[in-house]
This record gives sequence, C-alpha cells and structure tokens, in this order.
Amino acid sequence: MPLPTATPIAPAPSLLNEILTVSDVAQLLKFSKGQVYDLTRSRAKVRQTLPIPTLRINGNLRFLRSDVEKWLRQLSQEERAN
Repeated sequence: MPLPTATPIAPAPSLLNEILTVSDVAQLLKFSKGQVYDLTRSRAKVRQTLPIPTLRINGNLRFLRSDVEKWLRQLSQEERAN
C-alpha cells in the first residue's frame, strides 16, 4: 500500500516583499505621492483622525503592506459606522 503524499506548504511571504515605498502605496491606493504623504502620521496629526501607519528606515518612509490593508479595513469600518 503506497504512503499518502504530503501537500506542499507554501512558504511564508517574505517581510521584504511586504515593505512598500511611498510610490508603491500611491499606486496601490490610486493616489498621488503627495496625498500619501498627507496621510502619514507625521503630517496627519491635525488633519487625519486615522493616519496611515509608517516605518522610518534609515530616514526613508516605508509602509508594511499588512498595516496598509489593516488601515483600509479600519477606514471602511469607520465609514460604515457614520
């Protein structure tokens, strides 16, 4: 009797594939780069109640795709509540 074959497990997504630049986020959201900068914590303290989460890596602004997706879900839930 042959042994059952195991189903291959997909590798976990690399964290490097999850790091996005301002241009990447702008393309993802269909915004200009300036609009993305306006949504960040550093510029949004007064203007945004829910600023997009950012990372600073060696002085460069970066985003985690999972954080951007979570932020979008939060915005959507906030809109539905209003």
